[in-house]
Amino acid sequence: MKITAKEAGRVAELGRLKFSPEELETLASEMSNILDYVEKLGELDLEGVEPMSHVFGVMETRREREDEVRPGLSNDEALSNAPYPEEGCYRVAKVIDEGAGA
Repeated sequence: MKITAKEAGRVAELGRLKFSPEELETLASEMSNILDYVEKLGELDLEGVEPMSHVFGVMETRREREDEVRPGLSNDEALSNAPYPEEGCYRVAKVIDEGAGA
């Protein structure tokens, strides 16, 4: 399936990603390759193949341990490596611009 740069641009826009025109061409080509591969998978004869819910067996993925109560860090210990602690909290840079896209 052929994806155009315009279609790749729309997908990027939905993900709020920005690409140059050259990058969009590359992205479109890579997306086309992925969809071609998925199409090939759809052509496989799976007669008699049992469906899998997971690549590994269920028991192999469930490596649970018993819960145990352990003391946590004190507030001072938790903030000991914080570059800019403020009033007993971590101060972080603003990461969301509430005006963008609203």
